[in-house]
Formats: sequence, structure tokens, C-alpha cells
Amino acid sequence: MIEAGRVAVVTGGGRGIGRAVAVRLSKEGANVAISYRSNDAAAAETAEMVREAGAKCETFKGDVASPEDVEVLVKVTQEAFGRIDILVNNAGTTRDNLMLRMKEEEFDEVVRTNLKGTYLCTRAVLRGMVRARWGRIVNVSSVVGISGNAGQANYAASKAGIIGFTKSVAREVAQRGITVNAVAPGYVETELTGGLSEEIKERIKAQVPAGRFGSPEDISEAVAFLVGEGAGYITGQTLTVDGGMVMQ
Repeated sequence: MIEAGRVAVVTGGGRGIGRAVAVRLSKEGANVAISYRSNDAAAAETAEMVREAGAKCETFKGDVASPEDVEVLVKVTQEAFGRIDILVNNAGTTRDNLMLRMKEEEFDEVVRTNLKGTYLCTRAVLRGMVRARWGRIVNVSSVVGISGNAGQANYAASKAGIIGFTKSVAREVAQRGITVNAVAPGYVETELTGGLSEEIKERIKAQVPAGRFGSPEDISEAVAFLVGEGAGYITGQTLTVDGGMVMQ
């Protein structure tokens, strides 16, 4: 359970997993600020869903890999709600290519958004959490960061980096009442997987013991647990939410 009135920032909150997380936390009584990069209509729809759940919502259009944009995101949220208790680093991107064909800009863009964005947002909210001696940070990694995947060296590197980042920050702030964990989704029904052919989808499902893709709501349930009051003794962990595809 999340204490009513907590304030959460969800990056990449306009759609997919970010939207599901924002709505799920609002149903627990948290007010939510979402950041998004481009889709105004999707962000507005998420905000409306949050408000329909009875929570307040602010939206911010910007780039999580921009220190200036992240500073404004935090400022806007603090001005609206007074504090930030929860951060969900969900914003991410892909630029898939085989290693021998991967352009430097394809590598840089993915690492910049996925890993640097996580670093910048975490750094920006951490000081307030330290002062409050309470905080919950959940970083969205991927099973690809654990197992690797052909054609995704850049994405896998960024998501594996998030896992190492999560463990390191968790060690630094544990005595301040702040937990830092990661969730590692498997294949989830989003716009990214929606473009796959049925043949490829069936091939993927055959690798998943649960026999299906996950839903954004499956991921949001794990996030809601980790940011709740009862998860205060769980930190530095990576929770795979993948139907059993990667068992550790």
C-alpha cells in the first residue's frame, strides 16, 4: 500500500508501461507528475486517467537526458505538490541494429536516454528524499539487460547499466530511508511489440513459460509493490516480470 498523498514522478508516462504505472499509483492515492518527450495527446489522455482515479496530475514535456529539462521537471513537480516521494525511471528508447552495422549515434542515443536519463532524474530528486529520510526509486530495466539479445547491444548495455546503477545508489542511500530497486520486464504488449509479425510473436511466446506476453499492468503491479510502505526493507534488487522467461 502507498500512503495517501504521496507524490510520484513517472518518466515516459504518456503511454505503455509508464501510463499503467501512473494510473496504478494514482489508484493507491498518490498524486502523479508524468514526463513525456513528444506525444501531447497520449500524455493528456494519461493525465485524464489519473484524475479520473481521484488523484492530481501534472504533465511535463521534455527530454530526460537533458539536465535542464530534468531540473524544470523537478521544479514544476515540487511547486505543484510540495515534494517528491517516488520516482519511476521508465523513459526509454530503442535503436536496434546488428553490432557490425550499428552506428555510433544509434548507440549514443539509446545509452543517453535510457541510462543517462535515469542518472539525471535520480540525482535531481535524491536531495529532497534524503532531507525527508524517505523515498522510493524504481528503475525500469529489461530482461535483455540480464540475458542480452542479438541486435540490441546498445539497449542491453543501457539496461544492464541501470541494474548496476540501481545497486550502487541503493547502497549509498539505504540508511536514509530510501530504497532503490529495478524491475526487468520481459516481452510486454506495447506499441514496440505491436509491430512484430504474428510469426515472430508466436516464436517469442514459445520461450515464455507463462505462454503469453505481459501487459503494462503486470509491470505496474510490481512497481506499486516496490514503492509501497511495506517494501521498505527491499533495496538494490532487480525483479524480473517476464512470465518466467529469465529465471535467476
